[in-house]
Amino acid sequence: MEVTAEQVHLLRKSFAIVERHPEVAALVFYRELFSIEPRLRGLFRNDIAAQATKLMEMLAGAIRLLDEPGRLVPVLEDLGRRHAGYGVEAAHYAVVRQALVAMLRKVLDRELTPEVLAAWAALYDVVEASMLRGAATAGADPGSGPAPTRRARG
Repeated sequence: MEVTAEQVHLLRKSFAIVERHPEVAALVFYRELFSIEPRLRGLFRNDIAAQATKLMEMLAGAIRLLDEPGRLVPVLEDLGRRHAGYGVEAAHYAVVRQALVAMLRKVLDRELTPEVLAAWAALYDVVEASMLRGAATAGADPGSGPAPTRRARG
């Protein structure tokens, strides 16, 4: 799926609201994530506050690069390769989607219109597809670095 110009506008506008309190938004996301699937907590070695910062930086970067898919997609594919090494599985992406939507509902409240939600869904479709493509190539290159660990680092 592709993110339309109107959806890019809606994403940037709604993310500006989320960014006003990035720590709160990210911590709500992780609370939701671990509430939906408590076993995922074991994938995170870093403290959640540090992880929360990384999440907000990733979202900001993805939204910033939406106009440049040639730059965005390789970054997401690399992220998917790294996450596969941390133990993230394809089934986890649906749980992350649920946690993201729950966070958006809480943070955006009435600003989360059906159109805004559809824009976030389109963005997540791009993120998920790109990261899964990257994950599929994890370990395919013998010179790609050390053996994967089982815990997420970011």
